[in-house]
Parts: sequence; C-alpha cells; structure tokens
Amino acid sequence: MNSAKVALSVDVGATPDSQRRGLFEPAFLRLLRSGELADRQHLKNCDLCARFCRVDRRRSIRGAVCRTGERAVVYSAGPHHGEENSPRGSRGSGAIFFSRYNLRCVYCQNWEIAWQGEGEETSGAQLAETMLRLQALGRHNINLVTPSHVVAQILAAVNIAAAQRLCLPLVYNTGGYDNPEATASTTSICPT
Repeated sequence: MNSAKVALSVDVGATPDSQRRGLFEPAFLRLLRSGELADRQHLKNCDLCARFCRVDRRRSIRGAVCRTGERAVVYSAGPHHGEENSPRGSRGSGAIFFSRYNLRCVYCQNWEIAWQGEGEETSGAQLAETMLRLQALGRHNINLVTPSHVVAQILAAVNIAAAQRLCLPLVYNTGGYDNPEATASTTSICPT
C-alpha cells in the first residue's frame, strides 16, 4: 500500500478578506466558529479505519484492531526535517507520531511503534497543547503521522487548539488502512 501525504488546508477555510490579501486561514477555524468541529466523534461504534471493528473504544480496546482506546498514544512529537521539501519547508514540520496504527504490517520499519504501542496515552487537551507547542516553535505545519485510527481524538484536540489560536495547516500523513468516509471527515478541517 502506498503512503499518502495530504496537505490538510489551503484556502477552503479562508475568509474572503484573507483570500484577497493572500493570507492563509486553516479550514478548521471556520468549523470552530460554526460549532461543527465539536460534533465529529466516532469512538462509540468505531468506523475510523477500513477494518470497521465497531468496538466502543471509549470503554475498552478489546476487539479494536488498532488496540487504541479513548486516548491516542503519541510516540513522539517535535520538529521533523525528514519529510519531502513541501511539508518540511525550511523550519521543519511539527510531526506527531501516533502508535498502534491499523495497517499492522509485520515488516514495518517502525515495529516498536506499530506493534508494541510505545508512547504515552494522551488526552485531547494534551494533544492540543502539543500542537500549540509545535506552532510556538515556528514549524510550518502540524504533521499528523499515521493518524487513521485516531481521527476522533485529533478532531477533539483541534477543537481545543483552534480555540487557543492554532493556525497552522494540518498534514494528514497516512500509510495506514484508511476508511474513505473517515478520511473525508478530515478534509473539511484539512481540505485537499
């Protein structure tokens, strides 16, 4: 399966004034203002990845292919200069690497992340704080690495971070097994 990197913003969320002046506004800010951003949850009957396990991940991870519950497991977060030129720019991407993604390839180069689930369970507020810290460090974007199974947690964190002035574009950097409908729910916060 090919890895896909999608820049998750552009001008879809921009106001007419910001478009006229050439200023960028992430699409998730429009959803924050309308109240729509807070309504996007899928953990009760999980359908976030193409495996459709339908587990209530708020209560248990038993039966969840991704083995991830209500909190996302973050392996690492920080400046990343290892991406292609477009997402990394001159100051690097603000990468957040999520553990236990759903592809579960036995030959994965990141086996300790994918299979062992190394990292820290992170609340929506903690994830929002991480996004804001990466923005404060001057990164070009928030690069969400292997996010397929934690879309609901990301949406909750973006809701919090946007209210605290997160304004960087989001990059949905997936190599996982994606559900087209769940991925589509991210395009309104990170349009292609």
